[in-house]
Parts: sequence; structure tokens; C-alpha cells
Amino acid sequence: MTIQLTRMDGGTVDLSPEILQSFKATFKGQVLTAEDPAYEESRKVWNAMIDRRPGLVARCTGTVDVVQAVRFARQHGLLSSVRGGGHNIAGLAVCEGGLMIDMSLLRGVWVDPARRTARAQAGCTLGDVDRETQLHGLAAVLGFVSATGIAGLTVGGGFGYLTRRHGWTCDNVVSMEVVTASGEVVRASADENEELFWALRGGSGNFGIVTSFEYRLFPVGPEILGGAIAWSGNDARQVLDAYRAFSAEAPRELTSVAVLRIAPPAPWLPKEVHGKPIVAIFVCYTGKVEEGEALIAPLRGLGQPVADIVTRRPYTQMQSLLDATQPKGRRYYWKSHYLPGIDQRTIDLAVTHAGRIQSPHSAILLFQIQGALGELPAGHSPAGNRDAAYVLNIAGSWEQPGDDDIHIQWARDCFEATRACSTGGAYINFLTEEEGQDRIEAAYGRANLDKLAALKRRYDPENFFRHTKSVSG
Repeated sequence: MTIQLTRMDGGTVDLSPEILQSFKATFKGQVLTAEDPAYEESRKVWNAMIDRRPGLVARCTGTVDVVQAVRFARQHGLLSSVRGGGHNIAGLAVCEGGLMIDMSLLRGVWVDPARRTARAQAGCTLGDVDRETQLHGLAAVLGFVSATGIAGLTVGGGFGYLTRRHGWTCDNVVSMEVVTASGEVVRASADENEELFWALRGGSGNFGIVTSFEYRLFPVGPEILGGAIAWSGNDARQVLDAYRAFSAEAPRELTSVAVLRIAPPAPWLPKEVHGKPIVAIFVCYTGKVEEGEALIAPLRGLGQPVADIVTRRPYTQMQSLLDATQPKGRRYYWKSHYLPGIDQRTIDLAVTHAGRIQSPHSAILLFQIQGALGELPAGHSPAGNRDAAYVLNIAGSWEQPGDDDIHIQWARDCFEATRACSTGGAYINFLTEEEGQDRIEAAYGRANLDKLAALKRRYDPENFFRHTKSVSG
């Protein structure tokens, strides 16, 4: 049966059964059409607001498959997209009518404990990498939710509990294997294809398909001190004011995240607060556990907490503590700012807009990131924004499509109200589908964006990798 696919120029092309069969014959993985039973699940990503239908899904089992998929797409002028973990808020993994190159089966991780490095394939999640590296008491600088894919996280910058100590995720990449727009396989590192290496450390999916990452590892755990302390929402201003002072004075081994939301029916929260506003502070201390107890004591002595689950726990457990708040299949809409610090205006606005939350799943979060990332110049990588101390994430989350307008408007209102508190920067991985060139420039800065645009013309002059946040202007 002939199938119709979307071309890069917006038109369509009909592929005959013979052409499709010829592609399948060179491809070791699965090639799915809408008629295949596995198609529906393969096209679904974490954010249920993304409901695009690719014409073909190429589920790669190795680098050769990636090369074959790129060359096939180029030969027929097909619009293409690349799926890693499928966790991107804008749903960039899925194109409408084109070829989705699916990396999610590539889940291998190889750890070299002597060199303190790990090589991980691009379909890996954070949990895959943490599980293997923690066997040796080591960890990569990754994010906060274990189901997040490492590929999108890394090429977009990446931050997590270890960022204060070691910088962005992309600052700690040693090398990458990359399939270019021409279908060639190259290695990018500080001494090989250096300009491509620079562009891939924050420049998102504009320059090639990274098939594997080599990460620098650091001694962490396996046991750390971490968890959360929660208070009634009535105490939000007092708690956030204390959080401001606490986080500003904390050593880099201690990272904290403040959360304002409606209490979920989680077993660690007492039933009497379920469904009511709370404020919580998540903490992760990766130094000596005994020293962490003393550092966290001021939080424990603040007011009257309704719950306290800060304890010695495996680092892998800490890395999945927020997973239940981000399940696949909900509707998500985010807005975000980088903050230079937390002032009284920021606290007042956060509390005010948290009081307007209408979904039991939405939240306002303050991620602490200042530290090591500020020791490198702004142009060290496209991720930039090294003047930021916190990330403010306005995270809308709900169940029903009919409620989209209400929750999207809440996020937008909070975003606009807090704009004056921002550094003016933006985190590329948190940009939603409709955010345009002004926000992309805010993510990179003018100088970095100009350099990225020049490299884009060199490495992908036909804009093959276009289903991403474009740096072409």
C-alpha cells in the first residue's frame, strides 16, 4: 500500500510499497506505519497535549539504523524528528506526517570506574545511567526525574541536584558520537570536531543526532541525605523567606528545591492536608551525611512542618523522588524564568499565583542552581545563562483537554507577573511549543545565537534538523 508522507518543504510525497520495503531491508529495527499495532504507543510522548501522527516511525537498534534513517529521509526530502526519551515539554520528538527517528531502544550504559566516565546511548533515561554508575559510587550530572531522556536533557543544557557542584549537564560531557545531516558518523569532543562539540552542548537538536554520550562522573553516594519537608500553605511566605536565606548560604553539596502546590494524596503526607495548599522544600546533600544533618536542622526547626521525610537514602531513590508528580499521559504546559536571586517580590508573586492554582497537579517550583556553572564564561557553551541562581518553573499539569484554557492562562499570568524578577534568560528545554525566536534568543544570548546560526549553516545548510527550537533566526 502506498503511504503519503510530509516533505521538508511542506508538500507531500507518496512512497510505494517497493520503496518502503527497500528501506526496511536495510534497517535492523522496526519500521512502523499507522497500520502497525505498535504505532500508537510509539508516537505517544510524555506530554498528552502533543498529538501528532508521523507517517513512519523508525525504531533504531544501533547507529547504523540512525544513519540509514537519515539517508532515507534525505533521499526522499522527508520532514523528520528525533525521539530520545520523549520527555520534552514541546513534544519536539514527534513530527506531523514525516519520519520519526526513534532512539528509545538504545539503552546501553558502559561505566569505566577507573577513568570515572560513562558511555550511554541516546535512548537512555536518567534512571538507566544512575543505576549503572551508582554501582561504582559514581554519578553523572543529570536532572530531577528518572524517566527523563538523557539526550534532550544534555543537548539542551541540563541541570539537577549536582549542578551546584559541577555545572550544567553539558559542561560534563567528554565526547559524543553524532550522525550528521549528511548521514556521516563523527566524534565530537574538545579535540575533535571542536566547533560541533561546542554547538551540541546546549544548541539542542539543530546539528545532528547524538547516538551516545560520554559523561564525566563524580563520587556520589551510594547513600546521601535527602528528601522533603512540607508545611501548610498558610506558612508559604515564612517558609519561602527562610528558603531564600537557607539556600543562599548553603554549601554546593546541598541543593534544594521549593515547591508550592496542592497536596497530593501521597503516603508521606498526612491525610488531613491532602487536597490543601502546601509548601515543600526538597533537599539533597551529597557531602558527608553527618555534616548534612546539621546543615538541614534549621529547616526542620522552622514553624510546624506537616511532614518530614529527609533521611539517609540511596542517591537513585532521591533521583526518582519527583517521578510521581510527572507521569506520562497528563497534559503539561510550562513557563519559566531564570532568576538572579529570590527577593520579597518574587516570594509574594509566587504565593499569590500558587493560591490561584486550580489543578491538583500544577505547581510553582524554585530550583537552586547557582555555583559551579557561574565559574565558566557565558560563551563556554550555548547553554550560557551562567548568571542565574535559580530556575522558576511554572508547571501547569492537568487531565482533561476541556480544561486547557484555564490552566494555560494560569501559567501565562504567573509568567508575565514574574517577568520583572527574571535575569531575562530562558532555559531551552522548558520552552513550550508556541514560544518563538525572542525566547530562543533569551536562552542563548545574542552572541551565542549568532555563532550557532553560523555553525548551523555549516553543518546543516538545508536545515534537515528543523523539528527543534531553531537557531537559524
